[in-house]
Amino acid sequence: MSEELTPSAQLNLDDGLDFRIVIQNCVASVNLFTTINLVSIYQQLIDHDVLQVSFNPEQFPGLILKTKEPKISSLVFSSGKLVITGAKSTSMVHDAVYSVIDILRDAGTEIEEEPEIIVQNIVASGNFNNRTINLELASMWLESSMYEPEQFPGLIYRLPNPKTVLLLFQSGNLVCTGAKTEDQVHEAVRRTYDDLEEIEGFDT
Repeated sequence: MSEELTPSAQLNLDDGLDFRIVIQNCVASVNLFTTINLVSIYQQLIDHDVLQVSFNPEQFPGLILKTKEPKISSLVFSSGKLVITGAKSTSMVHDAVYSVIDILRDAGTEIEEEPEIIVQNIVASGNFNNRTINLELASMWLESSMYEPEQFPGLIYRLPNPKTVLLLFQSGNLVCTGAKTEDQVHEAVRRTYDDLEEIEGFDT
């Protein structure tokens, strides 16, 4: 069963634009509204068959918990705060949070409230419909852009709305960071595509 498209993704496809966007990583912060005994959790999970756990409070105050299904990493803090990384969608973030909650509960942590889940950053890759970009031209005409090819081969383009940063490459490949939702990713890529069209920034 295919995933339902976001409004911006559907609009792009309706206009004949397939940017082939792939979500590479969703980073989210989570509040479980409870305290967690990290030493106890670590002692119970250290020999787990499926989970990977590491805890070295002298180097880092959180416990690192890696699950295979879904394949994510969680930083677990005694304050009840989590950081989730590695998810490939926002729905996978939510699945991961409840998977971690089940693990913590099984290890004796009392969690009574619904978690507060905030997606902080989505990193996605894509392609501008197989069109190559004149980065020199784009750097001259796109406001809030930076292009220093001797230091980095891509152009950095900062969009104010949605507030995102796009890395643009001559090949037409792109990376989008800073979005809070999948729809914002599709919207940001489309806005950048339209901006490049307006300045005639595509070579092909």
